[in-house]
Amino acid sequence: MNQYVTGAMIRRLRENRKMTQHQLAEKMMVSDKAVSRWETGRGYPDISLIEPLSRALGVSVIELFSGEDVVNTNKAFNMLRLKLYVCPICGNVIQSSGEAMISCCGIVLPALEAEPEDDAHRLNVERIEDEYYVTIPHEMSRSHYISFILAVRDNGCEIVKLYPEGNAEARFKISRTKCFYYFCNQHGFFRYSV
Repeated sequence: MNQYVTGAMIRRLRENRKMTQHQLAEKMMVSDKAVSRWETGRGYPDISLIEPLSRALGVSVIELFSGEDVVNTNKAFNMLRLKLYVCPICGNVIQSSGEAMISCCGIVLPALEAEPEDDAHRLNVERIEDEYYVTIPHEMSRSHYISFILAVRDNGCEIVKLYPEGNAEARFKISRTKCFYYFCNQHGFFRYSV
């Protein structure tokens, strides 16, 4: 998309709210010619008008920028739809229970895509009474480390944040645990099925 808001989106949202161009222009304190230019693609709203425009049209700024309505089609929660996002700037780990548009530190984050473990990122799982003791024989320096380990259950998940110069290990309750995910800050996201 070579513009930040599409005219077709503005028009569709305005018409859905049963507003004329004149009514939207009054709300925005601009001329109806300005609204017409936006909708025909001959001009774009000033960036300072984006938030008031989104309020007037009854959508979020994200929806306005994406050019698509956000519709909740999630009828039932399923842990298989779990999505994880890691901010490359601050290291935040963000979880969603389905599709989402996530941003952190000013950038939109893609959902992580898990790979099967490899020899350099092999997860060891040991049963100790009612827990899994999970270790990863991996470098844990300031520049190369495992950021977190996540246990996914059929009814939720548990994340253990790890830090450089610590140990790549965690304990999780065995009950209902289906798989583990873990993230190497240099090589990506890995999955281990129980």
